[in-house]
Amino acid sequence: MESRAKALGHPIHQMLIPFPFGLLATAVIFDIVYLLVSNPSTADTLATVAFWMIAAGIVGGLVAAPFGLIDYLAIPSGTRAKSVGLLHGVGNVFVLVLFALSLWVRYNAPTAAHRPTTAALVASFVAFVLAGATGWLGGELVDRLGVGVDDGAHLDAPNSLTTSSAHGDAHGNVL
Repeated sequence: MESRAKALGHPIHQMLIPFPFGLLATAVIFDIVYLLVSNPSTADTLATVAFWMIAAGIVGGLVAAPFGLIDYLAIPSGTRAKSVGLLHGVGNVFVLVLFALSLWVRYNAPTAAHRPTTAALVASFVAFVLAGATGWLGGELVDRLGVGVDDGAHLDAPNSLTTSSAHGDAHGNVL
């Protein structure tokens, strides 16, 4: 099925999601480096950059989400794509909630640098791992099931972790 939300012929959701994914992932990298540095000035800079990257990533995720929802609502019921899409979408809601929790804790930090507490770091790290899983599910939707790409998509193709073809079995039989 082709995307229902397009700009200049391309799916909007697929165009937007690299921004929040990249910002949030890079914020986690800054958090890891923050934990490794001993210079307080450098640590404060890293904490501040991570704070603003999380803020921007949340905004980007909120902008991308409605376009993903539009495409999800167009997926026919009873298909594997519909269940994968539900997991992808609900998982990403949790990703944004966890990063928002991390942002809120950092915002309430006693310093202007928004130094992360252990709770803020744990929320970000868990969200990062979950984002990897939901990102994989999004890839499964687009690359394996053809959601948002092709009206002739195979919305019930087997999982990409199997050896089965998306369009037929090992003997060329159409599924």
